[in-house]
Amino acid sequence: MTIPISLPITPVRRKPFDGRALSDVVDELTSEVRELYTADEVPWVIGYSGGKDSTAVLQLVWLALKELPQEQRTKPVHVISTDTLVENPVVAAWVSQSLETMRKSAEEQGLPIEPHRLTPEVKDSFWVNLIGRGYPAPRPKFRWCTERLKIKPSNSFIRNVVAEHGETILVLGIRKTESQARARAMAKHEKRRVRDRLSPNGNLPNSLVYSPVEDWTNDDVWEFLMQVSNPWGYTNKDLLTMYQGASSDGECPLVVDSTTPSCGSSRFGCWTCTLVEQDKSMSAMIQNDEEKDWMLPLLTLRNKLDAPFGHYEEGDPELPPGKKAPYPRPDKPARDFRRMNGKIQLFNDGAIHGPYLQQYREEWLRDLLEAQTWIRANAPESVRGIELITMGELHEIRRQWVFDKHEVEDSLPRIYKDATGEEFPGEPLDAQLVMGADEMELLRQACDGDELHFGMLRELLAVERKYRTMTRRAGLFQALEEAVSKGYYADHADALEFAKRKKALRDNTPTYATLDEETATDALA
Repeated sequence: MTIPISLPITPVRRKPFDGRALSDVVDELTSEVRELYTADEVPWVIGYSGGKDSTAVLQLVWLALKELPQEQRTKPVHVISTDTLVENPVVAAWVSQSLETMRKSAEEQGLPIEPHRLTPEVKDSFWVNLIGRGYPAPRPKFRWCTERLKIKPSNSFIRNVVAEHGETILVLGIRKTESQARARAMAKHEKRRVRDRLSPNGNLPNSLVYSPVEDWTNDDVWEFLMQVSNPWGYTNKDLLTMYQGASSDGECPLVVDSTTPSCGSSRFGCWTCTLVEQDKSMSAMIQNDEEKDWMLPLLTLRNKLDAPFGHYEEGDPELPPGKKAPYPRPDKPARDFRRMNGKIQLFNDGAIHGPYLQQYREEWLRDLLEAQTWIRANAPESVRGIELITMGELHEIRRQWVFDKHEVEDSLPRIYKDATGEEFPGEPLDAQLVMGADEMELLRQACDGDELHFGMLRELLAVERKYRTMTRRAGLFQALEEAVSKGYYADHADALEFAKRKKALRDNTPTYATLDEETATDALA
C-alpha cells in the first residue's frame, strides 16, 4: 500500500506586472497622467514621503509632464512632504536633500513642479505635547500624534490650495497590497469613482484622490525604480540601500525573477514612535552599519519612553486592543492621578491617570538635550548639526511650564545649561515670576515632601501674581478655588476615596419629576 506524502505547497509569486513589459506599463500610465493633467485647470498635490511608493508616483508624473509641450504645462504640481520633526534622522536628511535637488531640476527642465516641506505648528509638535503639556507617549487608544504631526500640516496646505483654486487633485502612492485595511478603504471609495483610479476624498471637500500605482505590488515598485532612472537626478539605488539597511536580515535584493524574495516591507517613521513594540528599522540600521552607531542614544530614549512602569488591569480604558490584563503598562506611575484640569475621573473604581508629572517631563527634556549634545560631538560630520528639538519648541515648553502649569521655578534654562553646557538664549522671566528658584526650593522644603500641597501653594502664588496688576479682577476667586480643589487631598488614595464618595452621593441622589412629568402621569391614571 502506498501512503501519499503531503508536501508543503510553496505559493507561486506572480512576476512583476504579471509578466507585462515594464515599458508598456510605464507608457500606459504616463499617457493616463498626461490625459488627466491636461483635462482641466485643477492643480495637483503629490504626497511625497521619500519612500518607494511616493517616489514611484512622482517619477511617473515627472516623466509624463516631460513629454508634454511647454505650452501645455500650465498648472502647478505641488509636491508636499510632511516633516514631523521626529522623523528617522537618516530618512529626514534623505527627503530634505531630495526636495532641494527636485526644486533645482524642475527649474532646469521647465516643469511646474513645486516642492514644499511642511512641519507642524510649534504648539502641535511632539515634544511640546509630551514634555510641555505632559501628554503620555502615544498609545493605540490615545493616538494624539498622527493628527497633529502629519494630518493637520498637509490638510492645511491642501485647504489653502482649494481656497485659491476651488478644487484640487491629490496624487498618492497608496496601494491595495499595503494592508487589508488599506484595500478595504480603497474598495469603499471605488464605488463613487468618477473615472479609473480617481476617487473622492472622504476627508477634504472639493478634492479627488488619484492613485496611479494602486494595483502594484512591492515587486512592481522596485522593478520600476531600479529599471527607470530617477528624472530629477536622485539615485534610486541609494533609496534601495536605505531600505536594505532598515531590514533586520540586512538584505533587500533586486527582483530578478519570481523566486526572488521581495524587498520593501521596511517601515520608516518617527523615531519616537511608541505605537509599535519596537523600532525595527532604526535597530536594523544600527545593526547593519557601524556608521549609524550615533543613533543609539535615540533608540535608548525611545525605549525609555516605552519602558514598563507597571501593569494594565482588567477593565482599564487604556488597555491596548487585543491584550489581556495584566499587561505591562509603560507610564502609569509617571503620570499624575488627576486629569489635565486637575479633576479625578473614575473608571471601574480606579482613577484614569493624566499628564506626566513634573519630574518625568524634566527628565525627558534632559535626556533629549543630552542625546542631541552627544550626537553633535560624536556623530559623522554630515549629521553634527542635528536638531532633535527646535529652539521654538523649547521656548513654548518653557512658557507652558511657567504660565500654564504654574511651575514658576523656571527650570528649563537650568536643565538646558546642564545638558548642553551653554546658556539658554531665552529672555529672563524674573519680572514675571512670583519668586526665584531659590525661594521656591525653600517653599518645597517647608512642605516637607508633600508635592500635592507644594503644587497647590505654588499655583495660588502664581494666580495672585497674575491678578495683582489687574484693574478689574474678575475671575480671581474662581481661579483660587480651582487651585485649591486640585491640591487639597492628602494623597492619591485620599483623592480616589473622595471621588468615590462623590460619585456614590450623585448616584444615590433621588430624582424628582418635573411638573410636566407629574401632569402626564396623572393624565394616564
